[in-house]
Amino acid sequence: MQKQQITNWKTKLHDIIYEADTPAGKLFDVVLLITIIASIVLVMLESIKSIDAKYHNILNISEWIITILFSLEYIARIISVKKPIRYIFSFYGIIDLLSTIPKYISLLLGGIHALAALRALRLLRIFRILKLARYLGASNMLLSALKASRAKILVFLFAVLILSIIFGTLMYLIEGEPSGFTSIPISVYWCIVTLTTVGFGDIAPVTPIGQFIAAVIMILGYGIIAVPTGIVSAEYTAQNKPGTPAKKDIVHLNTQSCPNCSASKHKDNAEFCYKCGHHLHNA
Repeated sequence: MQKQQITNWKTKLHDIIYEADTPAGKLFDVVLLITIIASIVLVMLESIKSIDAKYHNILNISEWIITILFSLEYIARIISVKKPIRYIFSFYGIIDLLSTIPKYISLLLGGIHALAALRALRLLRIFRILKLARYLGASNMLLSALKASRAKILVFLFAVLILSIIFGTLMYLIEGEPSGFTSIPISVYWCIVTLTTVGFGDIAPVTPIGQFIAAVIMILGYGIIAVPTGIVSAEYTAQNKPGTPAKKDIVHLNTQSCPNCSASKHKDNAEFCYKCGHHLHNA
């Protein structure tokens, strides 16, 4: 009887923490996201010296309260699943741990608590709340196009690197140290900045020949930027041509998480886990 009560208690805790389809689960996730945002804001405010000098104690206490809450949440996630090791070494498990321990480490190493800004990664859980995972079909097509065109993109980047080295070396020989081109690596850096149309302005040519070469590099930059886009677009279009296997843009998935193996992305109305076969609580 006692064992059954413990099981029921863990089941309810699992539904609240891991399920975003239930009212309690949605409320938990919304509160969690608000707390994460509040924690990030606190870390940002603490990095501003004027604010930290005036409200240091308040910011520090607030950050400790949030850290303790996240610690309790992390422990609750572990004890509410049958195989906690799977959660601990999962993507979200590692993110949850990394976002919790910086404040504790700051007791030994001052200043490292600023790494608590890693909690921003936990905002990825908004995908579960808004059920955005069902639209991952289109993103998978884009990822597939990127993979299919990776060889062409690598060759293109290699060609750009060669051009940057050639033009950078020329600018080093033409401009020299008086213009800020103190070495070939610095000149290559300038060439990359110019070629990508960023233009920091920290180094600039002063000779007519150098300015002419800079103008050529700028014009090349506009054309070079369009090349990767064209390569990926061509691959993406090829996948949607008539005759290619149809791919569904919308995959109907829910937010149920298996209490046994923590697998997610189950189909709507699924009764059992697709990975381990365990019964889902909210089927």
